[in-house]
Amino acid sequence: MPTIAERGSRWRWWVLGTVIFGTFLGRLDQTVVNLALPKIIGDFSISTSSAAWISTAYILANAVFVPVWGKLGDTAGRKKVYLVGFVGFVAASALCAIAWNLDSMIVFRVIQGFAVSADYPTAMAIIAVTFLDHRERAQALGIWSAAFAVASVFGPLIGGPLIDVFSWRSVFLINIPLGLIGLFLAVKFIHESVGEKRAATFDWWGSATLAAALAALTLVLDEGQSWGWLSLASIVCYVSAAVLAVVFIAIEKRQSEPIVNLEFFKIGTFVSTLVNNFLVFMGLIGAMFLIPLFAELFLGYDATQTGYLFIPLALALMVAAPLGGRLVGKVKPSQVIFASTFVAGLGMFLLAAIDPRSTALQISIPMSIMAFGLGFGMPQRTSIIAAVVPHKDIGEASAILALVRNISGAFGVAIFTTLLQHTINVNVLTLAQNSTLRSASPQAMQQFISLITLKAQVAGYAFVFEVAGLVVMIGAFAALLIKVPKDALSHASAVIVE
Repeated sequence: MPTIAERGSRWRWWVLGTVIFGTFLGRLDQTVVNLALPKIIGDFSISTSSAAWISTAYILANAVFVPVWGKLGDTAGRKKVYLVGFVGFVAASALCAIAWNLDSMIVFRVIQGFAVSADYPTAMAIIAVTFLDHRERAQALGIWSAAFAVASVFGPLIGGPLIDVFSWRSVFLINIPLGLIGLFLAVKFIHESVGEKRAATFDWWGSATLAAALAALTLVLDEGQSWGWLSLASIVCYVSAAVLAVVFIAIEKRQSEPIVNLEFFKIGTFVSTLVNNFLVFMGLIGAMFLIPLFAELFLGYDATQTGYLFIPLALALMVAAPLGGRLVGKVKPSQVIFASTFVAGLGMFLLAAIDPRSTALQISIPMSIMAFGLGFGMPQRTSIIAAVVPHKDIGEASAILALVRNISGAFGVAIFTTLLQHTINVNVLTLAQNSTLRSASPQAMQQFISLITLKAQVAGYAFVFEVAGLVVMIGAFAALLIKVPKDALSHASAVIVE
């Protein structure tokens, strides 16, 4: 029987294009829907806090089921799981487009998040078994990883005009023709692959426990600021997540085919790479969440104009990722990741200088520096994960990497938005205590309060960007702890049969 290498060598770049298309579509939907929320709020006559569940439901389902799909891909077949997820995504998009109230929309978004979570672990595993040369694989994984950021950029660019010209339902309907194209490409170019023969069992108890723990954690990260971080609801989530995590570990230790192989965490390279990923993505995603808010609140940009700010960022990522892939096997991964993360942190520090007088270029340049640094190290990070775990477990390992990135992003958004609000409050009090108004007129008083508030807010954003830069810099030095075995990246991958 021919191997994937023999059958796919001619088409491997088509395979890459296919999974990039799928990843791009899934992540694009996540960013576009956020733009549609104001229109949905009007149509459904709901509050902003209620509408937040449209995004929360998607995030929860996405985070919870990534490890499950990764395990199923390794055991049942990666192409099968990829196609099932794609079909589910298209069907759920159609359901979201005809949602008639908030409850129906939340249910359909859960289905959509569940389906799209199949993409990341299976796509990474498909790339890993298609590109058997480790240098080509690193380049392919780097290019694919850039699709995440590119999708977040094109979300406002595509979604804004769709919503303005048609309606919010169009952001879901557009997924149907695009999804059919993606399905056609997947059927034609992706070959089936599985891990080595496994026991015919599935870790249902482990999956259920992990899902519940992640649901509690993701929920409190997403809603904690509105609930209050020390509220009863938040505390219940903290305790539930901790208890379920302990139960999950106990279950996994007894399973012959665990949903998460705890043996991975005995691999120092694997753990140190995850730590670097967590710190980097926590800083970057958390801070980048604030850029659109700053642009719209202080620069007067609309959603489409804000999207334009991110175009240089996308270009920097697309240039940096292939360049970083070319260094695999030539330069120590820890050195490349350190340098790339350091550059990303530098770009984040430069963002602290923006203010209401900043031009689009003054915002785009720091973001591009940050993106170039991030993109340059992406191939190294993903290649290390693929290289240090057994080939049969690539899907599981990539699912853990995806999970860490998702959770780190949730941590970043929660921590930095909370930090921003707290810093603004402190700044307002400090400025008010140290400022003097030499006029008693109501107009002067109103202007005085506005100026204090503005200065407090701008200083708050600057402080958060500085903290985010510091977090990313810590991630850079954490990269120096990554010790890759000399033969890991140069080791020829095992042959995977259909």
